[in-house]
Amino acid sequence: MNHRTATVGLFAALATLWGFSFLAISVGLESLEPVLFAAFRYDVAAVLLLGYALVGDGEFWPTDRASAGAVLAGGLFLVAANAFLFVGQQTVPSGVAAILQSLVPIATSLWALLLLPEERVSARGAVGIALGLVGVGLIVRPDPANLLGDDVLGRLLILLQVAGVALGGVLIQRARPTLDRTALTGWSMFVGAVVLHAVSAGLGEPFALPRTPAAVGAVAYLGVFATALAFVIYFTLLEVRGALETSLVAYLVPVVATAVGVAVLGESITPLTVVGFLVVFAGFVVLKRRAIADLAGDTRRFVTQADD
Repeated sequence: MNHRTATVGLFAALATLWGFSFLAISVGLESLEPVLFAAFRYDVAAVLLLGYALVGDGEFWPTDRASAGAVLAGGLFLVAANAFLFVGQQTVPSGVAAILQSLVPIATSLWALLLLPEERVSARGAVGIALGLVGVGLIVRPDPANLLGDDVLGRLLILLQVAGVALGGVLIQRARPTLDRTALTGWSMFVGAVVLHAVSAGLGEPFALPRTPAAVGAVAYLGVFATALAFVIYFTLLEVRGALETSLVAYLVPVVATAVGVAVLGESITPLTVVGFLVVFAGFVVLKRRAIADLAGDTRRFVTQADD
């Protein structure tokens, strides 16, 4: 197996693991409180990732200010913000929830413009961001006569999750931590899980461990496969292919999640939602056109060298 084939395999594995996570959330929500369910997910993942980091060669403890700040930002935004996804998915089909996740790269670009001094946006970049916002409107489709309807409110909550996850990523980049990435992610999930348990208790959710086979399976899948294992694959791809190519997985995950939601849960996706997703993707292409062109050039050179 050559290097490129292995990378494609990792890419497909990551898209599949994250795509099936929306099904697992829908299944778990049938018997678990949403915020508590999210906390259980990150309890499991934190234990696994911190255990993996502990036996590794990298730095384990967030002792310097930059790493501690990155852990805090990751815990509060990258992890704890996912409570909005769990609450929102109570009324939003898993495929639509996954499609809304495709906004993360564009939301990240917006936060970067505000918080990273080196980031700039051109006129074409502004068009890309505008297309992303149009896509949001097509996916959410707020009804003025029923702005707080369950489905619309659920989609807006998932947009809050998207904004939080994107902000967490930018804040971590801004902090420039020296901590090993696996340890950083594990500690962030530990902090996020503690926050989620506190929020769950504050909301009055009754504490109850998963008891049904479906609930146990959903928590296990999300914690072990869709989070701990998926983040190891994600960081591997970041190292070998870079941030841009890795971010493209956000446009494969909805395909997997939608297909699974239709086949297993009998969900349906409207044509307008699909159009909205395509508009969001078009906005991403316009926003990142130069980086995508460079990536395409690198890929062509790699294929040419492999043929020689």
